[in-house]
Amino acid sequence: MFKNTNEKNSALWARREKAIPRGIGSMHQRFSVKAKNAELWDADGNRYIDFATGIAVTNTGHGDPRITEAVKAQIDDFSHTCFQVTPYESYVALAEKLNGLAPGDTPKKTIFLSTGAEAVENAIKIARAATKRTGVIAFKGGFHGRTMMGMALTGKVAPYKMGFGTNIPSIYHAPYPVPYHGVTEEVSLEAIADIFKSDIAAEDVAAIILEPVQGEGGFYAASPSFMKALRRLCDEHGILLICDEIQTGFARTGKLFATEHSGVEPDLMTIAKAMAGGFPISGVIGKADVMDAALPGGLGGTYGGSPIGCVAGLTVLEIIEEDNLCARADAIGALFTKRLKAIRDAGAVEIGEIRNCGAMIAIEIVQNGDVDKPDPARTGSIVKAAADKGLILLSCGIRGNVIRFLPALSASDEILLEGLQILEEVIAN
Repeated sequence: MFKNTNEKNSALWARREKAIPRGIGSMHQRFSVKAKNAELWDADGNRYIDFATGIAVTNTGHGDPRITEAVKAQIDDFSHTCFQVTPYESYVALAEKLNGLAPGDTPKKTIFLSTGAEAVENAIKIARAATKRTGVIAFKGGFHGRTMMGMALTGKVAPYKMGFGTNIPSIYHAPYPVPYHGVTEEVSLEAIADIFKSDIAAEDVAAIILEPVQGEGGFYAASPSFMKALRRLCDEHGILLICDEIQTGFARTGKLFATEHSGVEPDLMTIAKAMAGGFPISGVIGKADVMDAALPGGLGGTYGGSPIGCVAGLTVLEIIEEDNLCARADAIGALFTKRLKAIRDAGAVEIGEIRNCGAMIAIEIVQNGDVDKPDPARTGSIVKAAADKGLILLSCGIRGNVIRFLPALSASDEILLEGLQILEEVIAN
């Protein structure tokens, strides 16, 4: 039975409020003390089913012993030497593995960093070095991080851009195709053409960057036809195509990388989040000639490609293959979609569109099924009420009315159905 006691959580939250600035948000006022696979426990001993996985980080579940043992063995040897001072084999081995797994047949090279935003920053640096151009086109609703470049690329103002001053120049935004909201692929492509006419010449654009499935934007997927159209557009004008796979990568969408659904080969690809089962590491994978554009010393960072992250990353790739997690993601997506449709058919009129790409699943909360009446207040109340009953959820979307589901790919059907039962009860009440 879920206790829903909060004495220790409340005391910790009071300490947090005094010690941590308000710019660091926390969706749930519940402090984790233990986690295992698809469950976690808070400071008051409450058990939760975790449909957030640290924002798509623990795809392999919390605390997989294979990752833990690999990390322990690495720590026994050394925790840090800096790859740019005295390199180590695990960095090379992980790069070799990812180069072979990345979409497309063109030879690849990979660099490792620490955070997703850092990967995005470096992808833009590489694109500018390779093309000798400065302009970048991103998409409305996209999320690419909170650094100055990441913030400039992100297509949502509140809360990511408010109060931080002048934007970085030569960044332009086109609408992301979202048929549910009436934005067709043609509208998006015409908007890019308009950017070329009114804002920046195509010959001055270094890259177009997009998420194959928008994460923070609301879990909208770019169709294969749109991805192929972008590939043709980039090839026509000498522009590099960057796929941001930070939230979509590592089996989440039923493929190792979501870009594989389209059959398109990007020039550069950013990775992070789930690549090391919870240990901080990120990277940029790209065509070898593009990756070699930066001069020696132009890329890197003190903690970039931590040996702990590298051995964890190698183990994650083994787990994805051994446990067939891509197929498991598809099975989870089917299970969720079936149950969510049943909940909607039972009278949950606030559920508008149900969408998924593998185990990247979302529902859009609207008033009386009307797409033009988003209901962020109802969305927030569902997320809060679910936590009060032992289910951790996340909201997202440019209109704040999307609930996203990111369960561990290692979760059992029993755990998943238990979580969905809680969701159904919350919506019904």
